[in-house]
Amino acid sequence: MPEASAITPPVAFTADELPTWQPNGIVFAMEQANGTVFAGGTFSAVRPPDGAGSGTEQEAVNFVALDAATGNPTSCKLAFTVGDGTATVRTLAVSKDKKTLYAGGYFGAVNGTPVSSLAAIDIETCAPKASFHPSFPATVRALAVTDDTLYVAGDFGTVEGSTRERFAAVDAASGALKPFTANADEPGRAIAVSNDGNNVLLGGDFFSVNGSNTHALAVVNATTGAVAKTYSNIPSNSVVKHIAADATGYYTGNEGSGGGVFDGRIGLDTSFNEKWRDRCLGATQYVLPYDGVLYSSSHAHDCSLENQFPDGKRNFLLAQQTDYKGAAPAPVDGFVPSPPKLGWHPTANDGIGEGIGPRVMSIAEKNDVKYMWVGGEFTLINGEPQQALTRFASTGDVGAPTTPVASAGSVKPGEAQVRWRTSYDQDDSKLTYRIYRNGSATAIATVAADSLEWERPQASWTDTTVKAGQAYTYRVTATDGAGNTSALSANVSVTVPSSVQAYPDKVRADGANLYWRYDDTVSPYVADSSVSGNTSGVQVNAPTLRQSPGAVTGTSTSMGFNGTSQQVYSDHRQNVGTSYSVETWFKTNTTRGGKLIGFGNNTVNSSGSYDKQLYMTNTGRLIFGVYNGSTRTISTGLFETYNDNKWHHVVGTQGPGGMTLYVDGQNKGTNSATNFQPYAGYWHVGGDNLNSWPTRPTSNFFAGSIDETAVYPTALTQAQVKSHFDLAKAPTDTVSKVVASEDTYINQGAPSTAYGTSTQLAVRGTSAYESYLRFTLPAAPNGQVLKAASLQVKTSTQANAGSADTVSVVPVTGTWSGTGTTFNTKPTLGTTPLGSVAGIPDGSAIQNVELDTTAVSAVLGTSYSLGLTSSGTDPLWLWSSESTAADAAPQLILTFGPK
Repeated sequence: MPEASAITPPVAFTADELPTWQPNGIVFAMEQANGTVFAGGTFSAVRPPDGAGSGTEQEAVNFVALDAATGNPTSCKLAFTVGDGTATVRTLAVSKDKKTLYAGGYFGAVNGTPVSSLAAIDIETCAPKASFHPSFPATVRALAVTDDTLYVAGDFGTVEGSTRERFAAVDAASGALKPFTANADEPGRAIAVSNDGNNVLLGGDFFSVNGSNTHALAVVNATTGAVAKTYSNIPSNSVVKHIAADATGYYTGNEGSGGGVFDGRIGLDTSFNEKWRDRCLGATQYVLPYDGVLYSSSHAHDCSLENQFPDGKRNFLLAQQTDYKGAAPAPVDGFVPSPPKLGWHPTANDGIGEGIGPRVMSIAEKNDVKYMWVGGEFTLINGEPQQALTRFASTGDVGAPTTPVASAGSVKPGEAQVRWRTSYDQDDSKLTYRIYRNGSATAIATVAADSLEWERPQASWTDTTVKAGQAYTYRVTATDGAGNTSALSANVSVTVPSSVQAYPDKVRADGANLYWRYDDTVSPYVADSSVSGNTSGVQVNAPTLRQSPGAVTGTSTSMGFNGTSQQVYSDHRQNVGTSYSVETWFKTNTTRGGKLIGFGNNTVNSSGSYDKQLYMTNTGRLIFGVYNGSTRTISTGLFETYNDNKWHHVVGTQGPGGMTLYVDGQNKGTNSATNFQPYAGYWHVGGDNLNSWPTRPTSNFFAGSIDETAVYPTALTQAQVKSHFDLAKAPTDTVSKVVASEDTYINQGAPSTAYGTSTQLAVRGTSAYESYLRFTLPAAPNGQVLKAASLQVKTSTQANAGSADTVSVVPVTGTWSGTGTTFNTKPTLGTTPLGSVAGIPDGSAIQNVELDTTAVSAVLGTSYSLGLTSSGTDPLWLWSSESTAADAAPQLILTFGPK
């Protein structure tokens, strides 16, 4: 079989759905043989896939046979009918020699041949075997076949008039009842033969088998049905829906109803002992081990107990390793957690019927390609209409990752941090990211990072080649293993400061592993500006971006929250160590209180476990609290209120010395609590549950502005907290970007032509092109001087727009205008260059030319012109201010700082 393209091993199938004919009802059963897939259920017809453009609906009475490779119906037509009630096919099995298809369910005839809820079909002729007609008076729900025996599970109490309660065995050829007896008190839903053929695994609703207490799962002798192993660790309100096997063991799919259910999967070793348990909630219907991966059909909505996604949206098709590659982790609550989920995530929906979603799976092969087939109740696959049947191939991945959401920042000279929320690819968890600077078509860096649908942590890269006072833009793409590449992210820009920015540098130096500055321009991403924490935030319900001014000096902005529904939560599940600090700035006049920052076990939905939190009461008091069996809190004084619409700084710390609350650099109280309830969760800013906490405010959500949120893995000292508060007022750089108010170029080859309306500028020594740019320069802000100046231009998309020659920036000393200046009337130029760049590569990209700061300082507050010249013969083509291309207009980047 060809290698699966683009798929992150060990996943073997893409998540791209293939065109497949679809029934008009529900598929409950599926099997395959010789490149044909058999599907049974409750339906009356099949129709072409939506948008296929050809084919018409065909009758299909509870059964359809389809070509594994094309998804089209074959010539095999079988009608499963019953005289009274609704016929249905609930299970299918194929003999070891691939010659016989067995079907179970509730039906009385197949193509008119009388049967009793169990039938054998000759696959070659597509005809029921009339000689095979054991009598099962109630629904058959599961089948397992060996060379000579067909094992049956269902609702029946007798077979051929003999007592066989819920489980039985018949001769695979004749249908004659065998001595095997495994009587259960409640329905049988699953059955599988052990790898050595000596035992049979039973699954269902039962609480006893042959008088032995065992709930939902049992192992019996394959010949006699005598009980070999019982189980008592599946909750009484949960059942086993399916059992499957591979060479390393056995797997169960489980479903429950009510509180405390077990809805997930169990892995058993070859001795039938439990090796792991997946406690995700969401009614697992089917498990299918293949090549080291366990694929499953469910509607998993809460994998909190597996330290994966919290209660929320339904995930219908999942994949996970069948075993740990190394040592398994220690048990949690008495159970070894399951192996991790993998990057395979086609989407579905609840669909019709019981609203279960997918119910059954099968792998078929044809022409050296394997296909994962899925059946059930769904009516959508990957957001597109598709009912009851779908399939995915082992080759041909065509789906590109989602577009990264990027951000950039710089807090000190010589360093710019590019951050992005990792992308999501339905069948690739390992993606390659390429970072492009200043519009260049060549990546400046490549970064590999992992992500899953429910866990998309931040990835980052630090550009250490940047220069102080210059502006840079960045874009990021994501590529999967097949080369499918996302669109470029939106442009993000950053100006590198000429001096260290005191406040953010201190937060980073003090070890923050989450630092949200709220300078983001695109929802829903909140960048983490810590050195290496990579814990970004996800916005909920669109908080207001880039509110100004922020809490600290400079151009950094804050985020606004409406007090009713908006919040930000951290991008991945984590545990909090025994020491930590939470810190943020806020400004509000609310009288409804709300949570500023806290830790909780859910994301969008309200958390059930929540503490390590700072919140405001209705009167504006601040409370810091944890839960360690009871709530332990510290609050500001009765008259110490902070809803005065001014910026305030609040920090809560906990460690071996207990808890401390600081406000505006001052210690407001301590207590001796050194521990808290341990659980995995997410940081929340702006809102989450506050139910049952002391002086609970009217609102769980905070109304106001929040800025400079940080979390540390240590308890900050009083000195560190005071330093942060003081540094918020420290002087910082001011950056002015001045776009050219007028520009033009002259051309020696057309000496009387003016180019003031051209969208391009040109520079060359021979024959001459010269470009002129006019800027209205601001005066230096009070108390500041010019620290750095640079000219930013962008090469155009014209072929060979770059130049190998040195281009100089010189003052224009003569007069000129865009509409009137030609080569014949060109202005005089200064002789001392303000800056130069030695060669500019081809390809449209931003270029920065560092300028003489002293010379530019002398002309601040005036109208000032610059000329671009060269002495060579290789022309340079730049966008002019008339161009509409992104970042096209020439501009000066002026960085002012304290004297």
